Amino acid sequence: MHRAPLPLEFQNDQVADLAHAPVHVSAVGAGPIPRGEGVHGHRDRKGLADVVEIDGIAVTSPASTWASLGHLPLADLVAVGDHFCRVWREGRGRPDVGRAPIATVGDLRRAITAGRRVGIVRLREAVELVREDAWSPRESAVRVVLWQWGLPEPALNVDIFHVGRFLGCVDLAYPDLKIAIEYQSVLHTERYAKDVERFDALRAAGWIVIEVTAELLQHPKQLAYRVRRAIEARRPGRSLFRSRS
Repeated sequence: MHRAPLPLEFQNDQVADLAHAPVHVSAVGAGPIPRGEGVHGHRDRKGLADVVEIDGIAVTSPASTWASLGHLPLADLVAVGDHFCRVWREGRGRPDVGRAPIATVGDLRRAITAGRRVGIVRLREAVELVREDAWSPRESAVRVVLWQWGLPEPALNVDIFHVGRFLGCVDLAYPDLKIAIEYQSVLHTERYAKDVERFDALRAAGWIVIEVTAELLQHPKQLAYRVRRAIEARRPGRSLFRSRS
């Protein structure tokens, strides 16, 4: 209902379709736990969940929803938080400039302290990783991998210019090192030719472009190695490879 990204899962090396995942329905207070086919029923204590209405349906607020997802993997939890807290800033070709985010990082912090939460340790870790400039859950997942392997945090959705010419907006970047990281989704097939030209222009301007596929995202150590290798190529003699996990 909040249009948040569904968890990133893989089945047989393909991203799984979770559009028909079970619906979680909660009763607040002493009411009976909802039951039915395709329904996971819960009971929430009063005061633990804020309720808002969307299209006439009572749902938990974005922050309360996020605080109830502590069972998710860290990358998925961060992706949902990024979605809720996105600030719609000005930039070349950016949509809905000025639209207010539907939650803030402060809202998320307050929600996880409202009462006992499943996965509170992961929630506390995730809230520190939520950012206001992420545009997609795959960008969020890549960023979490880099953090887990001790790499510097990249800037998000950076507009790149060269000699006054706009070359494109890249998902993640180390602008001072001229390193760009782009997630290549299967949904981008029709844009493939444009992406090839964009990456060629970036490389001609001296940028290292690292393309991340769904396959590579399933191998976080390899992804981190490629980014580390690019950083060390720009900063010879400085080793950055270490895992937080």
